[in-house]
Amino acid sequence: MTGAPQTTTQELQRIFELQTENQWNVKASTAEQRKEKLTKLKAAVEAHADDIVAAVQSDTRKPEAEIRMTEVGGVMGNIQLNIDNLEEWMKPAIVQPSANPDDKAKIVYEARGVCLILGPWNFPLGLTFGPLAAAIAAGNCAMVKLTDLCPATAAIAGKIVRSVFDENEVALFEGEVSVAEALLELPFNHIFFTGSPRVGKIVMNAAAKNLSSVTLELGGKSPVVVDEGADIDKVAADLAQAKQFNGGQACISPDYVFVKEDKKDALAKGFAARVKENLYADGKLQKENIAQIVNKRNFERVKGMFDDAVAKGATVAAGGEFEESDLTVHPTMLTDVTPQMKIMQDEIFAPVIPVMTYESLDEVIGYIEARDKPLALYIYSKDQEMVEKVLTRTSSGGVTVNGVFSHYLENKLPFGGVNHSGIGSYHGYFGFKAFSHERAVYMHKA
Repeated sequence: MTGAPQTTTQELQRIFELQTENQWNVKASTAEQRKEKLTKLKAAVEAHADDIVAAVQSDTRKPEAEIRMTEVGGVMGNIQLNIDNLEEWMKPAIVQPSANPDDKAKIVYEARGVCLILGPWNFPLGLTFGPLAAAIAAGNCAMVKLTDLCPATAAIAGKIVRSVFDENEVALFEGEVSVAEALLELPFNHIFFTGSPRVGKIVMNAAAKNLSSVTLELGGKSPVVVDEGADIDKVAADLAQAKQFNGGQACISPDYVFVKEDKKDALAKGFAARVKENLYADGKLQKENIAQIVNKRNFERVKGMFDDAVAKGATVAAGGEFEESDLTVHPTMLTDVTPQMKIMQDEIFAPVIPVMTYESLDEVIGYIEARDKPLALYIYSKDQEMVEKVLTRTSSGGVTVNGVFSHYLENKLPFGGVNHSGIGSYHGYFGFKAFSHERAVYMHKA
């Protein structure tokens, strides 16, 4: 095993050329050969599980249980899903010709070629190795760059990749943003990016120069619509758990809530009680059970949103403590929030949840319709007609009804955004398709 190669523009070009030449060999690989590679990758992740936990904790103060679930168990489960289903996914789809029944036609799923995978900081291994597993399953070569905000995780990820793959098939790069910028100059066949809409536009602009196809997994302000007949205790419990998870730093984290005025106080009271039950002992926040904000810049951004909301009349219904010394934000609920506040303008990405009230469902629908399409939409209601009306009149990447995150966790569903919240989807079969070209083949009878 060798150490991480020096990352220079020349080095990136060298490896890109190696993969460009080797892509045809990888494309021609069988299901068994691809499954063997995936099996080795899964074994390497398992063997380095403790190293992964230590690395992620050194980069962020995440609870160990969360790391083992998302960065170890989730990664291994994702890889195994590809192994278990790959032969079925690779089978051509047979099409009956419409003009001549004696002819034959099929759709063949072929590798896109040399792919670039750019990972985020909030789940640095889970949201990088997940797409990588799909790329490998589809028969691609891949160049991978983890975020510079998680150097320890990038180092262990590089060690894992180099123990399994030759650089002419998969190569992982460490380093600063300049490395990602240099990678984006190369003419990849496909680019898979997870991150913010702001950077997503930069990635898409770079891809356009080479007509590279893209999968962009972005984010946005994901709303929670609470119907008047919903179980407020359940809503409060779900919101408390969701905002505790990774310190609210998840692309599908609930970002704001619409609730009836007469249910607002009960929701706030329930949220505060659940947060206290989940995270506090003897009146003190148990910080080992909630991630810190990733860095000072983001901490100050969130604090600025909070301060602006309070200055403009928002009520701190729960939480409201910000500890700059270790970048801790206590789970917080704000009520009496208005659309003009900064906290309603941008994705929060922290354990803070603003609440607005409404009189009619049309008011809520109009608000959501007038804004960028979110990555997730959450609806709490016992009224199926109400649910269907919201689904019909709004658009989002995915939806969970009477719960949170479930549309993401179900790997038989596609996960992805729409417009501002992303382009394309993945997970399971949809990940295989994201890294595949659907090639039409028509065969006349000889």
